[in-house]
Amino acid sequence: MNRLPRWVRAAYDLLVARRSALFDLALAAITTGVELGQLFDGDPPIGVTRVGVIPVAAIPVVVTVLAGSALLVRRRAPLAVLIAACAGAAVLVALGYSPGGAPVVVALASLADLRDRRVSVAALVPTALFLLLASICSLPVSIGAWALGSYLQTRRRYTRALEDRAATLEREREQLDQIAAQRERTSIARELHDIVAHSVTVMLIGVRGARDVLPTEPQVAAETLERVEASAEQSLAELRRILGLLRTSDSSAQWRPQPSLDQLAELVCGYRTAGMPVRLKLTGEARPLAGGLELSAYRIVEEALTNVLKHTDPTRVTVTLHYGRTQLDVTVEDDGGGRDPVPSAAGHGILGMRERAAVTGGSLDVRHTARGFLVSARLPVGDAA
Repeated sequence: MNRLPRWVRAAYDLLVARRSALFDLALAAITTGVELGQLFDGDPPIGVTRVGVIPVAAIPVVVTVLAGSALLVRRRAPLAVLIAACAGAAVLVALGYSPGGAPVVVALASLADLRDRRVSVAALVPTALFLLLASICSLPVSIGAWALGSYLQTRRRYTRALEDRAATLEREREQLDQIAAQRERTSIARELHDIVAHSVTVMLIGVRGARDVLPTEPQVAAETLERVEASAEQSLAELRRILGLLRTSDSSAQWRPQPSLDQLAELVCGYRTAGMPVRLKLTGEARPLAGGLELSAYRIVEEALTNVLKHTDPTRVTVTLHYGRTQLDVTVEDDGGGRDPVPSAAGHGILGMRERAAVTGGSLDVRHTARGFLVSARLPVGDAA
């Protein structure tokens, strides 16, 4: 379309904009032509002379043209157009002609199409009786014209309802996309918290340990600082990756695979290297689980171990995963002397763990024990990933 000449495109745009008016013009012209043909198809009235086959009298032609021209405003005033068409037919009958009733039939169909059903039904009865008594057209023709107009109205309303429904669905889809984006950003915010809390805590413990042994064992201190440096570089790269995804709207941005329970042993080993006496215990039949569930379990363990590092001084920490038939039980227990590892139950760490458990349909229990503190999550097991 863009390759066509400008005047052709302008003519096409004008045609699209004026197609209703052009359709009404064509309808009025065709209806007038059909009515004139029906009007002069038979014998002329007594006293009217002919020139060939066309009567000399101009009155019926004028009346017919006026009745047909009224159809040009059928969209604005369909009831008035119907009255004008009936009046024109009545004049022709009074003059002794036999009109075909085409303008009346079209006006009746237009009224049924464009106005309320009660109005068109109320107009149908007198119009049909008039056409029948004047011997212009039969009752089935009148009813058929009204039925056609009613069908067009019903179809138009149905199409408009479908368009409105499609527009509503589109708005709902956009709202759902916005909600999903907000949830994703909330998830990323939790990821940022987990990364920062875990990495900074491990680095802090490593630096403290290196400072303690620096005067007596400088080599051990150097190795510890090297691990702290490696952890800092890894955390910085992870932060840059997530922040880069927050800045861009490109859907092709590549996410690194999310951690799963397969990496839990590596996580525990990292804490053990940082000086925490932690061990991992697996019970039940280990099997692949849904990706979201494994990520939630991993993050709960990570946050719980971070809290242990920050708030307690245990001699033993046990991470237990129990694979049940219908649920996965995750527990992190320490013997840190019973001190409260969380200054406030509304802390972001505990809240994040509760949210992760709730997302999977599970629950989280955080409480004191006789020896220390216990974090226990019960996560329903869905289909295997």
